[in-house]
Amino acid sequence: MFIANELRKTNIAEYLLYMWQIEDTIRAFDCSISRIRREYIDRFDYNDEQKEEEADWFGNLIRMMNSEGCREQGHLQINKVTMQQLTELHAQLLSSSKYPFYNAEYYKVLPYIVELRNHGADKEENEIETCFNSLYGVMLLRLQQKEISANTQQAFKEITTLIGMLNDYYLKDKQEPLEF
Repeated sequence: MFIANELRKTNIAEYLLYMWQIEDTIRAFDCSISRIRREYIDRFDYNDEQKEEEADWFGNLIRMMNSEGCREQGHLQINKVTMQQLTELHAQLLSSSKYPFYNAEYYKVLPYIVELRNHGADKEENEIETCFNSLYGVMLLRLQQKEISANTQQAFKEITTLIGMLNDYYLKDKQEPLEF
């Protein structure tokens, strides 16, 4: 909760990836708040009050996952809404002539998006979700200390740049609406 709250304010892209990781963490503990409390939360250097807040937050997420039918897979509605906001901003940036650097980076990333979709990515998901799924996949590979090909590393670098730009525009838009 503490990390999520900070990321939501400072880096929406990292926030979304973090929340996906939290969903997977909850699943790894079989959606059991007692296990999460005992095997996960207790490992952090939190005082008792912070541990209770964190447990309440996880408990709420578990309830939401159960009620939204994403206990086994998928994403919480709150995360889908964030993805939708980023997707809409992406479309606005592309349709405007005021953001040529974003457009240029998008066209550098587009071949990677096409390749990802041709290699098993869900063809129904939007381009930004494809980018996030690839970032999350590389993050998991790194956590597992698995080798990442040079091609994947290059795609990761370009996708990271695009999503970083989208993140920056998202934060600017929240402070003062962008003009399109």
